[in-house]
Amino acid sequence: MKGFIVKKLFHHGYIGGRHTDMENLKKGLPGHEKGDVKEAAEELIKEDILILKPTSYGKHVYLNPRKKPEIEKYLQ
Repeated sequence: MKGFIVKKLFHHGYIGGRHTDMENLKKGLPGHEKGDVKEAAEELIKEDILILKPTSYGKHVYLNPRKKPEIEKYLQ
């Protein structure tokens, strides 16, 4: 699940300053797997691979450009 999230954000260019809503991470997954996305995203935030950006309209995330070696491991 973590790999799916990292690949999706990297593919769409959500690295550095560009961010997306956490709810968008669920898109493209079957219904029975959508519950696991939030837990996986929270683990990635703890690992500092994802950065949480609180906005006035919800929680947004983006990939940490300083963690490029770790991100590349998920992309393989």
